[in-house]
Amino acid sequence: MQIWVPLQQLGLGRLGRLCAVTLVSLSWVGPAAAQRTVPSALSPPAVDKPVTISPSALPATSLGAVLEKGRQLEATNRWGEALSHYEEALREHRDNETLRGRYDLSKLHYSLQRRYRDHSFRQSITSLDRQQSLALYTELLNKTKTHYVHAPAWQNLGIRGTTAIELALTDPDFLHSNGVQLTPDQLGNLRRDLYHLLGRFQINNRQSLTAFASEVAYLLEARIRLRPTATILEFVSSAANGLDDYSAYLTADQLREVYSQIEGNFVGLGVELKAEQGALLIVHVIPGSPAERAGIKAQDRIVAVDGKSTAEMSTDEAAAMLTGAEGTWVRVTAYSPSRQPRVLNIRREHVEVPSLEDVNIVDADFGIAYIRIPTFQKSTARDLERALWDLHRQGMRSLVLDLRGNPGGLLTASVEVADKFLTQGNIVSTKGRSAQEDFNYQAHYGGTWRVPLVVLIDGDSASASEIFAGAIKDNNRGRVIGSTSYGKGSVQGIFPLGFAGAGIRLTTAKFFSPNGVPISHRGVEPHEYVPAHRVAKPGATEFATGELTEGDAVLQAGVVAARNRVASR
Repeated sequence: MQIWVPLQQLGLGRLGRLCAVTLVSLSWVGPAAAQRTVPSALSPPAVDKPVTISPSALPATSLGAVLEKGRQLEATNRWGEALSHYEEALREHRDNETLRGRYDLSKLHYSLQRRYRDHSFRQSITSLDRQQSLALYTELLNKTKTHYVHAPAWQNLGIRGTTAIELALTDPDFLHSNGVQLTPDQLGNLRRDLYHLLGRFQINNRQSLTAFASEVAYLLEARIRLRPTATILEFVSSAANGLDDYSAYLTADQLREVYSQIEGNFVGLGVELKAEQGALLIVHVIPGSPAERAGIKAQDRIVAVDGKSTAEMSTDEAAAMLTGAEGTWVRVTAYSPSRQPRVLNIRREHVEVPSLEDVNIVDADFGIAYIRIPTFQKSTARDLERALWDLHRQGMRSLVLDLRGNPGGLLTASVEVADKFLTQGNIVSTKGRSAQEDFNYQAHYGGTWRVPLVVLIDGDSASASEIFAGAIKDNNRGRVIGSTSYGKGSVQGIFPLGFAGAGIRLTTAKFFSPNGVPISHRGVEPHEYVPAHRVAKPGATEFATGELTEGDAVLQAGVVAARNRVASR
């Protein structure tokens, strides 16, 4: 997509070995991992420690209400919202198998919808022949065997591929795009024969999995004249997407988006958004973007795009209508809580995503500086160094770094930023199945800023931002304030594939804080817990007066802590 949705959750990583990009997160505000990518929206509940609830311990009414809402979203094909809904529920009820099953089914549907609305993917179906698509599948499985953090369960990938094909044969976009029509009897017979074929195969390695996918392609070509490439690409996607919440197959367009996010630029409106009750909720507006100039603000809701109500289409359809070529226009109807709906014409433009926001002195008497880091991208460390020198000249005596809502970013950017404040010690450790993924990132003495430090985090602080917060906390370098972070403790690599310009995002390692604490499913706990009830992010115009943003208790606590650190010196 070309609107800025930090991919559940933006975890982009270092340029690394084997021509891969290593990520510590790929998250988004929306379907997760993601799509935690994901990317994907998405705050886990603010708790001091992760809570695991067994399925039997769940109140029936609570679980029933969650499942009923999910079924309603599924019934209207709102798979993106269903995916976010189940993901949110799984944060609290992590071990519930029913929720996990509904989540995975929604993920299959959502992934299918996205691919068949992706021009580069549809083009690959017609441009790749049977042998090329099998070679693509083989390459993906080889990279999985070599680099994935766990030994792949080949049989499970075969089962998931079969489920993906079964699901695709009921999807209107899939059937229409491939020129296939099925009667209920034909569908029933195909389902029976697919699982009969699966039962005959012993899938225990890459070769047998590829052979099974090839046989399924032969079966569907003979019965319903489905292109073999269409069948095999379902196995390709389901294999990558089924490994964990963060691994995924990337179409050519999606792979280009990843690289654009690393560079911090793209074409679009310049907003972060997520689905909410039939509308698109604006989470954040990028400063200087077309959306900001048009008057779009955080917490606005887009209720119509080009005259079509968002309540009448899926989230993906609505978001896709916002995308387009540079220089084209889109008409949106935006609703603000305190204003009447307004119709705005917005031009899609090249947008530079700032690596820092709201760089200011917020308390001149105590010399307290404030910087918000929205994501860790390629230029973050360089831009931060420049900002720190500017704040130093303005009399900075203490610094508040705001990582709330930061979904992740480049691993090396996070390490480089932490290294600016640490003189020695470990910053983060990564451990994978392959020894080449095991690494300890150490602080270096040179270029260290010794200004007293306060770090703000919340439940949407994920991945690279957790690396930074964990390094500061474990090395006793500063005070961490807010609520427990997201708990996304894995490292992803982006590996280009040899066909169709595609790639795979693959989980290659887990990361650990300097004290050896795993971040995954735990997060970083703050020194001082302050519930996150922020009404809006701080604004530069408000800071220009030296006053705190009303209603931001976390920021207020951070400034108080910074004052105390200055006073204690």
